[in-house]
Amino acid sequence: MKLQTFLISALICIAILACSTQKEELSTPQKVAKAYGFENFEKINSIAYTWNVQAGDIVRTRDWKWNIQERTVYFADADTSYTYSLDLPHEKLPKADAGFINDKYWLMYPFQLMWDSGYTYEESKDVPSPISGEVGTKLTIVYNNEDGYTPGDAYDLYLDEAFMIREWVFRKGNGTEGRAFTWETEQTFEGVTFATEHYNDQGVKFIWFTNIEVK
Repeated sequence: MKLQTFLISALICIAILACSTQKEELSTPQKVAKAYGFENFEKINSIAYTWNVQAGDIVRTRDWKWNIQERTVYFADADTSYTYSLDLPHEKLPKADAGFINDKYWLMYPFQLMWDSGYTYEESKDVPSPISGEVGTKLTIVYNNEDGYTPGDAYDLYLDEAFMIREWVFRKGNGTEGRAFTWETEQTFEGVTFATEHYNDQGVKFIWFTNIEVK
């Protein structure tokens, strides 16, 4: 009986130690996802939102509803609307799917760090961000040359002490030059946080999200 009790106690300690070690060993991408509430994402059934972009003097919009459980996406713009399945073969996905991926990256990129597997990353400490000049951690994500609609792209994420993204730079094809945008106006829905506004280096609101519904 004592041996059994000891074994149970030992197993509990090992489990506690394993959990503690796991927490300590989170990678920086995992810490970013955690900062935005990734652990609550599994409770969500659907996310709907409107993606807005300032294109010159015109604001263009796209409406989305991602039914996570059913693996379907509803899409609507000024010209058309339809629903499609994410289980279709890649070559049969509609043209709108590329827009879905693009817009989802602007809203949910912290979670893409958990969902995406085809990337490498490196980080640097005490790096000034390109717009505000605030010093923090720079996390660079480089995708492989095989997967996705735009393989080989890179993202430089500028993080604060809480591992929240404050600015990012998208670099097409991992080129040396890119465009910097802010990540701001966070809103939390069902324990999951989104940055809903992105300004460029001229202070112009370039991309933003409205009509967000999380269920």
